[in-house]
Amino acid sequence: MKRVTSLGGIFIKYQNPESAREWYNKHLGIQTDQYGTSFEWRKTDKPEEKGFTVWSTFKKDTTYFAPSEKDFMINFRVENLEELLKILKEEGVTVLDEIESLEYGKFAHILDPEGNKIELWEANDAEYEKILGSGVTK
Repeated sequence: MKRVTSLGGIFIKYQNPESAREWYNKHLGIQTDQYGTSFEWRKTDKPEEKGFTVWSTFKKDTTYFAPSEKDFMINFRVENLEELLKILKEEGVTVLDEIESLEYGKFAHILDPEGNKIELWEANDAEYEKILGSGVTK
């Protein structure tokens, strides 16, 4: 079973998330919306299917990254979140929560050995694409 299949996203805390998104848009040409952007790509084994990697800005005081105190969080795409979490628990990895299922995928969080919170995402790209606004960078 594959575990991580690709990078799902990078989430960064900013004093002023709106200003950061404007800077990235102006200077780097990243198409942003209220959350950041989603980079569109094609799956190697199924080039007819799209995949997405998210870059998102969060307010400096967000508690979404807790218990980590870092200013970033990485999201990894996985194939079978339920099975992976079973294996990770058996291997002694700290699993922070139960699986959250949304129309665009399943999510859960773990801690790495340094206490960084990692988000795992079993993506449903077809549904994710439906909710994307103007923040898609191709």
